[in-house]
Amino acid sequence: MSVIDCRGLACPQPVITTKQALEQVKEGEIIVIVDNSVSCNNVERFARSQGCSVDIKEEGQQFHIRIQKGKTSSSLEASQKKTKAQKIIVYINSHLLGIGDDALGAILTGSFLKTLLELDPKPTRLILINSGVRLASEGSEVLETLWALSGKGVEVLSCGTCLDFYQLKEKLRVGKVSNMYDIAQSLLEADRLIRP
Repeated sequence: MSVIDCRGLACPQPVITTKQALEQVKEGEIIVIVDNSVSCNNVERFARSQGCSVDIKEEGQQFHIRIQKGKTSSSLEASQKKTKAQKIIVYINSHLLGIGDDALGAILTGSFLKTLLELDPKPTRLILINSGVRLASEGSEVLETLWALSGKGVEVLSCGTCLDFYQLKEKLRVGKVSNMYDIAQSLLEADRLIRP
């Protein structure tokens, strides 16, 4: 039985670490230790979504999450296979995620993109418009993550009009320049559209 210590890790790292640990185990049990209720809830929800049974024991300021992994049910496998065949488009229209504090918005954007790296299925395309094109341009703090997504087969498209508006066309570092026709067609043909 493996014990995974996720104390002190910021969201979404406890879930990502749990996912990686579960991928190493065919059947059996792991224990994940976290130090806050939010991480506990997130890990529990993820584990249950993977068909695992979960038992939680609170010890002081810590939560010990016992995850029992059995053989994945055939219905869950069928659902995952179906999802993998779909065209999944992630549409990002700002370099900041959410409305409120800009520093928090930048942190959330980076966290969202890093999480996409760990999830399956991967999106087919990542479409960047308006100030979202800044994410794929020189000076962006998420360039490394976007390069990694691109390396895993995710097509990164940046709106050419938006790049021109922000004077970034020559500074695009990841993906390729697209146009509104291609963007609109991608959105219309998508099986699933994710808009963080």
